[in-house]
Amino acid sequence: MTRTIKLADGKSIPALQWGNGSGGLNGKHDPALEYGITALKAGVKAIDTAELYKTEVATGEAIKQVGAKKADIWVTTKTHPDYCSAVPPTPEAVRANVQDRLSKLGFKPDLLLIHNPFVIEGLKIAQFWTALEDLVLDGTLEGVSLGVSNFRPQDLEAVLSVARIKPVVNQLEYHPYVLTHLQPVLDIQAKHGIVTEAFGPLTPILRHPTGGPIKPILERIAERLSKETGKKVDTAAVLLLWTVGKGVVAVTTSTKENNIKKIVQVDNELPDLTKEEIDEIESAGRKIHFRYYAEHMSKDFPAPNLPEDL
Repeated sequence: MTRTIKLADGKSIPALQWGNGSGGLNGKHDPALEYGITALKAGVKAIDTAELYKTEVATGEAIKQVGAKKADIWVTTKTHPDYCSAVPPTPEAVRANVQDRLSKLGFKPDLLLIHNPFVIEGLKIAQFWTALEDLVLDGTLEGVSLGVSNFRPQDLEAVLSVARIKPVVNQLEYHPYVLTHLQPVLDIQAKHGIVTEAFGPLTPILRHPTGGPIKPILERIAERLSKETGKKVDTAAVLLLWTVGKGVVAVTTSTKENNIKKIVQVDNELPDLTKEEIDEIESAGRKIHFRYYAEHMSKDFPAPNLPEDL
């Protein structure tokens, strides 16, 4: 079983994905290639890469080396608007950037995202979106879904005000501790059929100092699932099940073989959480605000007045 989520353009995207953002060239050794091969051999069906990560070449090479059919592996990459600053901020510059993505991958991705909403002076994010749409319409990106990443409410509205092709996803830090802050984003996305993709979905257990108020809930659910399935289920698995239970794509990054295999095990071997469990985790999570990847997400979009812990 591979859990999928239906996108507004009709495609079905794998709900659990491995991100190779922790790879990148290290001298002659490319960990993104090594771990990409590990992930694909373990049964991972979706890889999330990006121009910024410098892992696109390794993504295509990993698929080639394991002998997988590209049609069987969902690939997402991201164009970084700032990187168009080497040339005038024109549609031609966007086209050159996209052609570089295709060249490095060796194929068209299934999904192309704008990595962040900031572009160089003289080019607005709406214009950047329009330039990407043109590439879909002229055939360059035929069959490629378009989306965004790290977009706040105002960024989404700017793109939606001109969109002929609506973004199908917005990838951003998503977990129970940012839900209250993200509500305006989620409301816009619900209105326009935009699916949320989560990076850092395990932040509450990996980066919060204590684990916060959802920790005991996750532990209780993990214990239940362990008893019922006869498998060792940990809190990370529960949090991934919660994420996909919310209709959100979970993109998790790891270089440890056991953790990479866990993505596949969660997908193939564990049942969904109950609605009551999903609601309980969300209710507890909304009582605090903890964001690890702050960047621009609170700029002109204030964080809620909530404690970081209880």
